Amino acid sequence: MNREKFTRLEEIPNVGPSIAEDLRLVGVSHPQDLIGRDPYQMYEELCLKTGEQHDPCVIDVFISAVRFMEGEPQRPWWAYTPERKERLAGGDAFGDAKCSRGRPPEGSR
Repeated sequence: MNREKFTRLEEIPNVGPSIAEDLRLVGVSHPQDLIGRDPYQMYEELCLKTGEQHDPCVIDVFISAVRFMEGEPQRPWWAYTPERKERLAGGDAFGDAKCSRGRPPEGSR
């Protein structure tokens, strides 16, 4: 898989139309725009721009997309759930939120 040739966000593993739209809302219009971005900051920006608290599993999808574009192997988004929970366990209100492991957030593949 030559990620350098990706031109659409939906070509990234775990990114479907809804997540692609979320990424566009935070200034990511091309797959290479993800390189060097902080998935947690992207999530916070998304929540601020939409005025709603999104499912924290969106962070997992953002992590998977950023890491994939930075060269890591393709992994399911839920592989990043333990990492997110550990990072947010320090008192963040949405750190304990749960998402269904076998079910992707709305709009992801």
